[in-house]
Amino acid sequence: MTDTIETRPMLIGGRFRLASDGAAIDAVNPANGTVIAKIPHATAEDVNDAVSAAKDAYPLWRRLEPPQRASALIKLAAAIEASAEEFALLDVADNGSPIREMRNDAAVACAQLRYYAGLVLHTRGETIPTSFDRLDFTTREPYGVVARIIPFNHPLMFAASKIAAPLAAGNTVIVKPSEHTSLSALRLAELASEIFPAGVVNVVTGEGATTGDALVTHPDIRRLAFIGAAETGRAILARAASVAVKTVSLELGGKNPLVIFPDADLDVAVDAAVRGMNFTWQGQSCGSTSRLLVHRDVYRPLLDKLATTMDGLRSGVPDDPETETGAIVNTRQLEKVRRYIQLGRDENAELLVGGTTLTEGEFAGGNYLRPALFADVRPDSRLAQEEIFGPVLAAMPFETYEEAVAIANSVRYGLTAGVFTRELATGLRFARDVEAGYVWVNDVSRHTPGTPFGGFKDSGLGREEDIEELLAYTQVKNVHVSFA
Repeated sequence: MTDTIETRPMLIGGRFRLASDGAAIDAVNPANGTVIAKIPHATAEDVNDAVSAAKDAYPLWRRLEPPQRASALIKLAAAIEASAEEFALLDVADNGSPIREMRNDAAVACAQLRYYAGLVLHTRGETIPTSFDRLDFTTREPYGVVARIIPFNHPLMFAASKIAAPLAAGNTVIVKPSEHTSLSALRLAELASEIFPAGVVNVVTGEGATTGDALVTHPDIRRLAFIGAAETGRAILARAASVAVKTVSLELGGKNPLVIFPDADLDVAVDAAVRGMNFTWQGQSCGSTSRLLVHRDVYRPLLDKLATTMDGLRSGVPDDPETETGAIVNTRQLEKVRRYIQLGRDENAELLVGGTTLTEGEFAGGNYLRPALFADVRPDSRLAQEEIFGPVLAAMPFETYEEAVAIANSVRYGLTAGVFTRELATGLRFARDVEAGYVWVNDVSRHTPGTPFGGFKDSGLGREEDIEELLAYTQVKNVHVSFA
């Protein structure tokens, strides 16, 4: 029975509360299928209360001197750091990824909070030369109430880091975490309530179709950001536009290429193919390099090495420090991945390794699936064109540079891309020609602090993780003064 399990409250206007109609959603541990908590299923009324609270808090927060806002962000980073292991364990139980990855997420969240705290004085305007008896200058002003809708794959990291830029710029924020992984965001709300004035940070939980839609369509939220699937991003754009002219940023899906030229070191390339797929959080990443393009001269030798490496990855329970790949976030996502594995077989791709579910012993009741490698995938097949968001890597050969670029650019996504070659000219040429917002040359999967992350085509709008994200939460106002 789950009716005796605690429902973790939301934070609205400095008060902790449940949904106004009492509705709740089970939080299920994907490692064993047990219900570990309940979260409120916020109604449109609850969302409206959060917006009202954020609006009321906005004038005071905006008027604080920037270093005071920065100080609050630094305090939040310190509080997260002090509770980092608690957050890691929450995310492990709620999300299913190995604990060493969730520990790293806490560190990244703290670093991002401190990074934006250090940028608060950069929301500055400029003076524009004009005639002798006039002055023209610009200011940057916050939007007011900002909504951030975040995904399930990095629960704490996104909940904490994605409020940093809006708050630094002087906005108040409403966060809606994924209904599948809300526990760390609700714990974050407890820490935030002790640091920020009431209403500056609000956390509401619930399903995207109801709670999320209420945020997207609220007329008093003029700035919102979403991280998730491209289909949902397009729906959010349409829904937001049906209510008001809103500024929307989107970090969406990817079907990202990793291109291996024949002069690359094969051992390094194999390691990159594994790291680029983010198997350590079950391939559940929009930035995963899930299409592996290998020059035909080294195609089979590389795939043989890669299959052996992938077969050696250690599946295990997420709270084991030795686990390299854990549990997929929920049964629906697991079934989606399994359908794509069957689709790969139906499309006559060769399954070299993995793709089996684990159901016995420590895996009983959980959502475990061995990382899968398909060879000879047709570039125009669904397995090569559609984002799976799971541990499935599709490999395909190429023969010329032009063919590699054509295959790399043949999907509707354009988030990340990687290339391995000893020829710097080839690497830089590929970086120029590939349609992607974040490109690695002889590296993969690494995010350098202060660099812009975002996508081309259906992979999104806007850039994050750098100063652009901070400025994106401000509006430019021009002021023209005549001395006459």
